[in-house]
Amino acid sequence: MENFSMYLIVMVYFLAIAFLGYLGYKKTHDSKDFLIGGGEMNPIVMSLSYGATFISASAIVGFGGVAATFGMGIQWLMFLNMFVGVVIAFIVFGRPTRRIGAKLHATSFAHFLGAYYQSKRIRIFVAAVIFLCMPLYAAAVLRGGVFCMQEVFGIGFDLSLLIFTVIVASYVMAGGMKGVMYTDALQAVIMFLCMSVLVVGVYKALGMGFSEANEALGNMADKVPDNLAALGHEGWTAMPRWGSQQWFTLVTSLIMGVGIGCLAQPQLVVRFMTVNSTKKLNQGVAIGCVFLIITVGVIYHVGALSNLYFYQTEGKLAVETVAASDKIIPHFIGSVMPTWFVTIFMLCILSASMSTLSAQFHTMGASVGGDIYGTYITSGRRIDKQRKDRMTIMIRAAVLLSILVSYIICFVLGEHSDSPVIAISTSLFMGICASAFLPAYFCALYWKRATKQAAFASMIVGVVVTLFLVVFIHAKEATALGICQSLFGTDVLITDGMMKFIDPIMFAFPLSCLTIVVVSLLSKKK
Repeated sequence: MENFSMYLIVMVYFLAIAFLGYLGYKKTHDSKDFLIGGGEMNPIVMSLSYGATFISASAIVGFGGVAATFGMGIQWLMFLNMFVGVVIAFIVFGRPTRRIGAKLHATSFAHFLGAYYQSKRIRIFVAAVIFLCMPLYAAAVLRGGVFCMQEVFGIGFDLSLLIFTVIVASYVMAGGMKGVMYTDALQAVIMFLCMSVLVVGVYKALGMGFSEANEALGNMADKVPDNLAALGHEGWTAMPRWGSQQWFTLVTSLIMGVGIGCLAQPQLVVRFMTVNSTKKLNQGVAIGCVFLIITVGVIYHVGALSNLYFYQTEGKLAVETVAASDKIIPHFIGSVMPTWFVTIFMLCILSASMSTLSAQFHTMGASVGGDIYGTYITSGRRIDKQRKDRMTIMIRAAVLLSILVSYIICFVLGEHSDSPVIAISTSLFMGICASAFLPAYFCALYWKRATKQAAFASMIVGVVVTLFLVVFIHAKEATALGICQSLFGTDVLITDGMMKFIDPIMFAFPLSCLTIVVVSLLSKKK
């Protein structure tokens, strides 16, 4: 009977997704509809879509697992998600983005920057960076959803991956931005309700109140494994030791990389262009803040509390119970919550993954089909209906290509990697976006003296410095890639001190900002 109820709930969910995808398909008539929903989306749908796109499996599965390892210090990321990712993003960036984007008739982030700086080179470069760098992030999000399907249905990784990919691909390719945002809104509601129930269920399972449980978790500081204590871990209710390896990883990579990088996320910026007034943007601020506090605030909190639960029931910590941090949250939910909720939580993870994945696939497809190919067919040519139709077809083909690339990466990663792939790839992509795009994006909104030469130079510096540090300096990625080892016989070029643990964004972003200012002052504004 329980299995029948579970499959019934899942079937209703997928039918609702299919209906909303079909609704988006029926309302998509041209490339503008496909790319920005015609620029006339409902503000509630927009804000829910923004939140659901923001909060992916990376936040729930990946960063929930990180909270189980690092502790509640990651709650600072929740604050930045809310304050920077919603308040600053909507008010400081969203308002001028919508206004300038409408004036430029921009239909994507790359189109916005290229049109503002009157540079096809910038538009193509931004689109290329998005298409080349986003698949790893998409593959990591895909992996989080697949883990949850495995936990609930008990099916293999390969089959779960195939089913999940096909479902997302179908409504993204058919419905475009409208299909994506309609389904996002439903998924956001599911995520919100699920997290509200989860926090109550976890405290009930612990048999403690809020203060009592947090005090008990704080008293477990002496249970920190020796290998984590050596890295700076001082308990699950405390920040890591100042200046330690774990402190630099938590603060520079996860909190700063993701907290600042969200401002220049192409799939988020484009949502500001889907509404037709500043008033509608303002209406989304409160909705976005409440949504983020409940979703990421809860999962970061219960992730840390998983150590208390597993120690009470099994005499082991979460990191000792489940080796791979990306699998801690699905396993914890399966252990602590009733069967019916496990099904709902699975839908929550699927919703988080599908909402972010659909936005990523849509953004990558828009980059290739709308920006790179679109720049080619519009160069010195009149845009007639035939060319618009051809571009829409090309965008859909590019979406399919991006889906295949992400699928292959996820398949190659497989299910047996013990490293926190989801959290690492998320912070890495957001760090690249912040370093490469944020200075030029901010100057387009607020500094008219910025030149296209400076904007392009800033982007080059951001990408090159980030990639250099990732390959040769930052230990987490450099060790996994192995390029530095094969060339120089060492995992990283700088082995002494904490340099190898400081995230690339801490160097690449300031250099990118300095570049755009200096080059703008040295070049002429046309």
